[in-house]
Amino acid sequence: MQRSQSSSNVPSGKLKVTVIGSGNWGSTAAKLIGENALRSELPFEEKVTMWVFEELINGRKLTEIINTEHENVKYLKGIKLPKNVVAEPDLATACRGAHVLVFVVPHQFLPKLLPVIKANMDPGAFAISLIKGIDFDENGMVLLSDVIRKELAIDVSVLMGANVADEIAREDFAEATIGGTDRFARYFQKLFQRPYFRVNTVDCAHAVELCGALKNVVALGAGFSDGLGWGNNTKAAIIRIGLDEMKRVIQLYFGECPPDVLLDSCGLADLITTCYGGRNRKCAEHFVRNPGKSWDEIEKELLNGQRLQGTLTCEELHKVLIATGVDFEGDFPLFKNIYEIAFQGAPASTLVEGLTQESLRRRGSIA
Repeated sequence: MQRSQSSSNVPSGKLKVTVIGSGNWGSTAAKLIGENALRSELPFEEKVTMWVFEELINGRKLTEIINTEHENVKYLKGIKLPKNVVAEPDLATACRGAHVLVFVVPHQFLPKLLPVIKANMDPGAFAISLIKGIDFDENGMVLLSDVIRKELAIDVSVLMGANVADEIAREDFAEATIGGTDRFARYFQKLFQRPYFRVNTVDCAHAVELCGALKNVVALGAGFSDGLGWGNNTKAAIIRIGLDEMKRVIQLYFGECPPDVLLDSCGLADLITTCYGGRNRKCAEHFVRNPGKSWDEIEKELLNGQRLQGTLTCEELHKVLIATGVDFEGDFPLFKNIYEIAFQGAPASTLVEGLTQESLRRRGSIA
């Protein structure tokens, strides 16, 4: 994994924080950060800037609504944001002089945003990614933290976990995992941790980040199972097998996946939450129960302008695994079945095909 190309020193004095993104999770992150920025003992400026892609809501600009009513009425309706969270529609203005960058946007937008951010951020800035996805190029899998790190030449941590945004915004207790170098991870722990939001830090950012991306693929399988009306035993098996295949992907491309990371919030906890309450599960269930509907149609119908990450990751991951020459039947039968149901027209009932044989093969019972 590529390390920071920047200085390891954190800028002195109070740090300006900019949240890049204002969807459901972005607005919730801004709430957490805004509450902590009001604490004078912490090293952050009181004002927290949130970059908002401008939209009209009943004839009014979304930024105007946020800044006057302190509520993101489209993506986090019914939750009041701290008054020190200020919505800004211009990205350059939002990032001007920023010391701390918090990325919470769909990863497809990064190529257009990063040059503007680089031209306006503080030279000593550092960042954290809350984006649950991965990218791919001709050489294979690319971590989004590395995309940000390469373009901005700064240190980038990641935050992943069992984080259904609406529940955290209501201040139901939850937790998350920050992966990154100790110096920066501790700053982010101070930035995010609240009495209702526990944050742990680990020094294995690639495993944390990949857990956050790959669990969305497993959640598609959980949704297919729900669409078929299968029970909790089946879903538990999908979750366990899915976690095992997630581990194998991480080991295949990075050679390391510490067990304690899999057992932290970014691993098992996030996987369970996503397979029961996430939008990838919800849309996959709808996909099974409404034959003929495309993923684009389902997104528009159910997600209020948000995007699915699981389908994008599933499709690209399949291409990379094929290029790597893996044994799908032996190592990734669940991921194979999920892909074929989602994109090849396979019946949803094929979700569990080959999983029994895979178990026997691993025990040496099948040649």
